[in-house]
Amino acid sequence: MKYDFENVKFIEEREGSHTIAVDTIPIPGAEIQEGFSRIPMWVADMNFATCPAIVDAIIKRAKQPHFGYFEAPAEYFDAIIDWQKTRHGVTGLKAEHIGYENGVLGGVVSALNIFCQRGDKVLLHKPTYIGFTKSIENNGYNIVHSSLYRDEEGVWRMDYEDMEKKIVENHIHAAVFCNPHNPSGRVWTREELEKAYEIYRKHDVMVVADEIWSDVILRGHEFVPTASVSEDARMRTITISAPSKTFNLAGLVGAYRMVYNPKLIDQMNKETSLSHYDSMNVLWMEALMGAYTSEGHQWVDELCETLSNNVDYAYDYITQHFEGVELAKPEGTYLLYLDCTKWCEKHGKTIEELQQAGVAVGVVWQDGRPFHTPNSIRINLAVPTSVVKEAMERLDKYVFNA
Repeated sequence: MKYDFENVKFIEEREGSHTIAVDTIPIPGAEIQEGFSRIPMWVADMNFATCPAIVDAIIKRAKQPHFGYFEAPAEYFDAIIDWQKTRHGVTGLKAEHIGYENGVLGGVVSALNIFCQRGDKVLLHKPTYIGFTKSIENNGYNIVHSSLYRDEEGVWRMDYEDMEKKIVENHIHAAVFCNPHNPSGRVWTREELEKAYEIYRKHDVMVVADEIWSDVILRGHEFVPTASVSEDARMRTITISAPSKTFNLAGLVGAYRMVYNPKLIDQMNKETSLSHYDSMNVLWMEALMGAYTSEGHQWVDELCETLSNNVDYAYDYITQHFEGVELAKPEGTYLLYLDCTKWCEKHGKTIEELQQAGVAVGVVWQDGRPFHTPNSIRINLAVPTSVVKEAMERLDKYVFNA
């Protein structure tokens, strides 16, 4: 590989840099015991150095000693259009379809503001990304969950009958759709998207699609853009994306929306203008243009290969060694979502005790219950493969089979 995804020292180098991934323990009451190094495996933040083209672009712009008001150039829009076409087969995307958002969650809320009124109910799948829960409820909307389920092969599936039932019973006219799905890691197929959108069309449900994970697709799977499955989907969807998860740029803050419906474009432009806050940062713009290059494509290809290897190793290890822990194999993202119900019952342990035991040996993982499923843990595998192996060995020896 051209790029180094095996630099273990990079984790140590991040310490003390005000980075929550390595400076924070999210499990209440948990502490790392003496003798164990920290393995950060919780918040969706990668422990890899980002693509060099991004750093070069930021440094080049930072050397220009002026940071006043600016306007995004044509090259910015061209970079997004080319990336979406080359990476995901998106056609017909033009500059007028692209708008800026201060993060995906801000874009989701802005879209709901034009779809709904405060107090309206919004459909989401469960398990649910914690950021959706906080932002949507904080802005006065009520979430109605339709639970995903694992089929006989352990694959997460949508329950279309339940989705339609919830929509009808709760008079729902807006949905938030996560593709690929966080935290399950499902990459929805075209057929699955078509079935979901048939329900949305039938009941006039508008959709805001979170596609922030669309570039992080694991080996053997293919991402299908949510709005691409039909002309109706194209007209009823506001898609929000960003390079932040792909290239670890969350600290720069920024996202972009893709909207094809002229009415929705006007409404979103008006909505995001109201606060005079939703403005692009010049260094974020430069970072995106540095990311969405030929070098960025190669970097992402190697990233996805590394993450695929990590997922294969961790999934096989857990299913073979951690009896009572159930999980589906992710198809996208770099996240594992563990159901520890049977393990906790067999060993007479609470999920809190299990989570604290992992942190005690340095595996800083994340409480999965805020994602709306009990006895669950989310694990971030965006670390060097050698670190994944070390984490699995510690969990085996000191936690699950102690």
